[in-house]
Amino acid sequence: MTASYYFFKLVSYLKNYSMPIYMDFHDLPDGVTAKDVAEMHQADLKIEHKYNCRGLTYWCDESRRTGFCLIEAPNEQAIKELHEQSHGAVPQRIIEVNDTLVESFLGRIEDPENTQNTELNIINDSAFRILMVIHLKKKILRTENIGTLNAAIRGYKKSVINIISKHKGRMVKQESDSFLMSFTSATNAVESAIKIQELHNCVITPDLDFKIGISAGIPVTNKESIFEDTIKKAEYLTYVTNGNIILTPEVKDLYESENQNNPINIKDVFPLRTIDMDFLVNLFEYTEHAWTHSNTSAIDYNKNLGLSKSKLYRTMMPILGKSPNGFLKDFRLNKALQLLDKQNANISEIAYKTGFSSPAYFSKCFQEVYGILPSNYIKLKSA
Repeated sequence: MTASYYFFKLVSYLKNYSMPIYMDFHDLPDGVTAKDVAEMHQADLKIEHKYNCRGLTYWCDESRRTGFCLIEAPNEQAIKELHEQSHGAVPQRIIEVNDTLVESFLGRIEDPENTQNTELNIINDSAFRILMVIHLKKKILRTENIGTLNAAIRGYKKSVINIISKHKGRMVKQESDSFLMSFTSATNAVESAIKIQELHNCVITPDLDFKIGISAGIPVTNKESIFEDTIKKAEYLTYVTNGNIILTPEVKDLYESENQNNPINIKDVFPLRTIDMDFLVNLFEYTEHAWTHSNTSAIDYNKNLGLSKSKLYRTMMPILGKSPNGFLKDFRLNKALQLLDKQNANISEIAYKTGFSSPAYFSKCFQEVYGILPSNYIKLKSA
């Protein structure tokens, strides 16, 4: 056997042996300091081998009373037993994470350098982040504008990355029609959003709708994925009618606290009220549950959101500019367009997947909104 063969076998073995990586959440009691958390981290490292774990790093936020550990482990139970034995602080929640994604959001996956040269490396570094989502939504689809749109978007992406970098942000994910970015400062997030909007006004064609949603939160909640709650809130905001840059109430408060408590008053920057944000979350959580069912209607929204027909309409129109039926149809068409862009299903499959009662009705609605039949759009993209 050759040396390269044994090397390949070793790499395969190590790849198969590698353990999953988890992030856990600790709700820190009053009086617990960053020094205390550093000592708990060191206690974990001393006995981690007994539980086949490897502590990578942690985040501690004294002001918000939160702590998060990043640990390579065989399973969640091993992490609980390790913490219980080393210091007794069992985490409230544990989720499996991707290390690359963690680094994209938080900037590191190992302990930072001990700059103080002390025996104990005290890390008072918050995992709280401000997340920005940009959505570019196609409005009218024509043969003569597809090439122009695609060229404009390619140039736009490079400029967006430069703006984010200058405002100390991190690009987490970018797709053909969206971006996800992470910031430690609300001011940097809002100021970069304003620059990106100015760029959009100069570069992108009128055939694209442009929206930015900015939310804030912690990486581990009751959801299954890292920052899932915060990402979803930012995405929900991109459906809001008023302004092109929409903020959650928390981001508004953070921005104002970072700027001597001066009220935010910037053109096209629209902070939502808490009551409107709560409604938006409830609306989308129900929609995500029901949108694929063709029999879902406005009546179901009334029943599941606990609002009368008139109250629901009066609440939705100022925020989303659409009635319940109009909103649901737009939501479905947006999902259908994403599937058409991926080209992994035919028109009939997409129609039924996205909750339309028939392919004919789907094609009719699609043409009304985008000015082209879905079959012609597929041909256009293949040309």
